[in-house]
Amino acid sequence: MVVGILEVNLISGKGLKRSDFFGKIDPYVEIQYKGQTRKSSVAKDGGRNPTWNDKMKLRAEFPGSGADYKLLIKVMDHDTFSSDDHIGEATVHVKELLEMGVEKGKAELKPTKYNVVDSDLTFVGELFIGVSYSLLQDRRTDAEEFGGWKHSQI
Repeated sequence: MVVGILEVNLISGKGLKRSDFFGKIDPYVEIQYKGQTRKSSVAKDGGRNPTWNDKMKLRAEFPGSGADYKLLIKVMDHDTFSSDDHIGEATVHVKELLEMGVEKGKAELKPTKYNVVDSDLTFVGELFIGVSYSLLQDRRTDAEEFGGWKHSQI
């Protein structure tokens, strides 16, 4: 098993569905991968066409446990006085990216448009996302970035 870092470059959104009848949406994104979750910044007054330019890192093992090599990307609307609204989801399949990264040391999916769909699979907008994978060269980097026993070394 090889360990590396998946870096998700969340660039922007386009035509996101309005979750409230009044006012603009303040979208953010939650990225889930094999039990890990990362949140983007909230695009305050980002409206239906937000720009984030956020980079989020996740630990990725290949081959790892389970055969589910996909990023689940949930688009949410931040609300101050009530619970956040779910706008939709997109999926990015990364198995081939991980395979290529293990073979070459690193691999990249250039920024691409991904459709965002609601629970009934209705189109509710687009996300522009890039993803890269690179192998960890130093195990201490892994411990420092993702928690672990970094201070237990002699």
